[in-house]
Amino acid sequence: VVNKFLFIDAETDGLYGSFLTVGLVVTDDAGNMIEKAYYGIKKENMMISDVWTRENVFPVLAALIWGTAFVAQSVAADHVGPFTFTAARSAVAFVFLLVLCLVFRCLRRRDFQEEAQARPGSWRDLAIGGICCGVVLTMGTNLQQMGLETTTSGKAGFITALYIVIVPIAGIFLRQKAPRAIWLSVALAVVGLYLLCVQESFSITEGDWYVLLCSFCFAGHILLIDHFTRKVDGVALSCVQFLVMAVLSAGLMLVMETPDWAGLLACIGPVLYVGIFSSGVGYTLQILAQKDSNPTVVSLLLSLESVFATVAGAL
Repeated sequence: VVNKFLFIDAETDGLYGSFLTVGLVVTDDAGNMIEKAYYGIKKENMMISDVWTRENVFPVLAALIWGTAFVAQSVAADHVGPFTFTAARSAVAFVFLLVLCLVFRCLRRRDFQEEAQARPGSWRDLAIGGICCGVVLTMGTNLQQMGLETTTSGKAGFITALYIVIVPIAGIFLRQKAPRAIWLSVALAVVGLYLLCVQESFSITEGDWYVLLCSFCFAGHILLIDHFTRKVDGVALSCVQFLVMAVLSAGLMLVMETPDWAGLLACIGPVLYVGIFSSGVGYTLQILAQKDSNPTVVSLLLSLESVFATVAGAL
């Protein structure tokens, strides 16, 4: 009888750094080792690869999802008011992420058992982070929607994307200075976004001021995520922020709009699409991307949303 066992050793400090050892042991019926094969994975290489993927791939995927979701948002806008739509998409995102959190929690408990205990104080950090991110995101989303009533979508897209300038400027005051190459990239991105988004003469309207305030909110949202992702789980943070956003938007809906349930059912497809993908998946990818990453670099990649929106609109 031959028995095979897969093993993973704890990291060891070898001559070339920290390694994770993975291997296979083959024994006979008496327990005598017949063969042992193993290899080491350098921990530093795994960490660099993981951070690079999250910092570069995740925000591009988020931008792609957000850019292609504009069509669904436009369809929903023909049936329900902005606060109703925001409340509905946020509620869908919350339920989707709550299920995801429960699944991940069960998997962690199964695989790690008693080691999967929450860090002391993490629930407080999660509550504070979710409330702060949810409030700022609610303000930014609704200010943008208000601005779109009196300004063009092209100008709104350009002004919203100015958060790529606001983030590094705010970073100076937060002792997160960006290198010169990043500032050059920001300048080129601003010029490119202007040429891409603004097809008419640029004049300032009331709606433009709302969208500019929205840009500051999105910049604040990016910086808040940069702070709280060091303390809490990214998926859980996204879940709580959408719970806050759903509650606040529902309150605004009841005060400022008359909910039209027939209209909501008429656009249930776009609401589910935007709620699950644009909100649930897109914003969670943003949060995961910003963990241990440079917020200015992530904000630059997120601004590709305007490019994908233009391509999707042309198609």
